[in-house]
Amino acid sequence: MPKAYVFTRYGGPETEALVEVDRPVAGPGQILVAVRVAGVNPIDWKLRTGYRRPTDSGEPVFPTVFGSEVSGVVEEIGADVDGLAVGDEVFGNTAGGAYAEYALLPAALTAHKPAGLSFADAATLPVAAATAYDGIRQLDLPSGATLLVTGAGGGVGAAAVQIARADGVRVLGLASEGKKDFVESLGAVHVPSGPGWTERAAAAAPDGVDAVYDLVGGEVLAEAAQLLTDRTKLVTAGAPPEVVAELGGARVARARTTAVLDAVARLVVNGGLDPHVIRRFPLDEAGEALRTVEEGHARGKVVIEVAR
Repeated sequence: MPKAYVFTRYGGPETEALVEVDRPVAGPGQILVAVRVAGVNPIDWKLRTGYRRPTDSGEPVFPTVFGSEVSGVVEEIGADVDGLAVGDEVFGNTAGGAYAEYALLPAALTAHKPAGLSFADAATLPVAAATAYDGIRQLDLPSGATLLVTGAGGGVGAAAVQIARADGVRVLGLASEGKKDFVESLGAVHVPSGPGWTERAAAAAPDGVDAVYDLVGGEVLAEAAQLLTDRTKLVTAGAPPEVVAELGGARVARARTTAVLDAVARLVVNGGLDPHVIRRFPLDEAGEALRTVEEGHARGKVVIEVAR
């Protein structure tokens, strides 16, 4: 039987286990993929704690397979699926978990993997890079504008910096002092986080900040809003809609389409986006991979590779 890494109830790492599961069967509008690589994201451990509950499928049925983004090879096609065939190399968002030997993907959230894109890089794009892309497109900034990205050292932040830079936008990246070199390597002006950070941001942008892409929320979001004269140029993926609405901004409107996946894939192939895959773990070390992200010190993406 195929293996998957799951959590058996809400809680900490003690709820996790590598178990044998039934091989999934592709339903209408779905494909079954033999997983090559799964991406690891903060939302994965947050779901395990129960802090963030699924919003589109109700409460999970335990055991729940970790993860929501993969790359792999199509093994089976469900009914009502066009444009995909068995043997295709693909990547996308999953329906039912990613840290596994097999995963189900909605065909509408799946894209063909270009030949010039590695399985590892492809597996990192559906969550962080796609969220970053949607936010940058929502802001719709002209070349030469100045954008502040809070949480610039994280997965979404690093992608947002690079996508904005590819559009000719000047970027200020708010991150800890320990991530200074990483943020600057992305092409951003590093702004150290911590008390007084808004003054440091204002000094780095004497002509003002044109837009903010927030990935932190809380007090940082409220402080960032004060740097803007046009609050319609404030978007967040780090706070609830009602919180940012009170500040005059909006949540990132997620497109969740194959077209967005194709766009971020092209950015990687063309050199405009580096997913910065920094750690790779085999499936039987999925717990260690998750801990690397949960501790919050990763300066790039962590992935799980499934041996074939």
